[in-house]
Amino acid sequence: MKISASIYARRDAPLKDIVRELDEHGIDMYHVDCNDDPKVFEDIQQIRQFGDKLVDLHIISAQPERYFPLLEKTPVEYLTFQYEKLTQPLIIPETITGKLGLAITSDTDIEVFEDYKDRFDFILIMATTPGQSGGHFNKINFKKVRAFAQRFPDKKIHVDGGVNAEISFILRNMGVSSVVSGSYLFRSDYLGAAMLNLKGDQFESVCRVKDFMLSNGETPILQTEQMTFLDVLQTIEQYKLGFVLIANANMNLAGMITNADIRRALIKNISQLNNIPVKEMINTQPFSISEEATVNEMLGSIKAQKFPINYAPVVNENNQIQGAVTFFNLIKGE
Repeated sequence: MKISASIYARRDAPLKDIVRELDEHGIDMYHVDCNDDPKVFEDIQQIRQFGDKLVDLHIISAQPERYFPLLEKTPVEYLTFQYEKLTQPLIIPETITGKLGLAITSDTDIEVFEDYKDRFDFILIMATTPGQSGGHFNKINFKKVRAFAQRFPDKKIHVDGGVNAEISFILRNMGVSSVVSGSYLFRSDYLGAAMLNLKGDQFESVCRVKDFMLSNGETPILQTEQMTFLDVLQTIEQYKLGFVLIANANMNLAGMITNADIRRALIKNISQLNNIPVKEMINTQPFSISEEATVNEMLGSIKAQKFPINYAPVVNENNQIQGAVTFFNLIKGE
């Protein structure tokens, strides 16, 4: 996951020094907020002189077309427009280069991206107030990230606002490709340590598993009374997660069936495929996680296992299924 440093989150040093310090500590992009101020293009020109990383420009304006000539003269690699500020459909000239993104606030539905999906490359989810530094991450955006990834699987997701080390870890696990960080980077005692924290797994944990897990509606679940071999196959295929949770009538976790369990059952019953006993496939003691566990507690439990964990059921204190967590994106990214 790329880290885009919000340049204007720091005001106590010349732009030249800020850019060079960021470069020294391995920043991926410079994030520039344009709150309807054309003068930011003068800063972008200076940034080009001092640093060699990608420029990530966020235009917050009701008249974005006024910036088209400036963008043609001073192109950027990533260009985002704030949806809520638009008063008419946004049409970008072919002369504007770089990857295009649509920024939305926590209150805006991801469906607004539908009108831009043919030309735009990514969405920027604003987890705090756009253009303001130092806000707290709104946890409702975890669900928004999941919903966008499912609705537009070929598009990238960027997140801006309230990203600290723990939020960064969770977003990496969810497949987010880039986060914007300002206050967290520049208010740290040492910028280099803050950068390592944003890309690592050591942090003070505040979030709970229930804040970012797949909900029951997003998790493949079958009840033991209704289950057939065909049901198992169709459910795993429908959700494309590689597993299905098994619940009893009270939604208590009765076990889990994975692709590996199906493979073992097929090998064992290869001569009688039409009579494969489904209940024999169930792992009745799967690794699970409490919905109240912190991220650090979750990681500690996973590290204590003798086998790799790709996904896990999430349960409440009564062992009832609340959802699931998966780690495919984290493994892929690391």
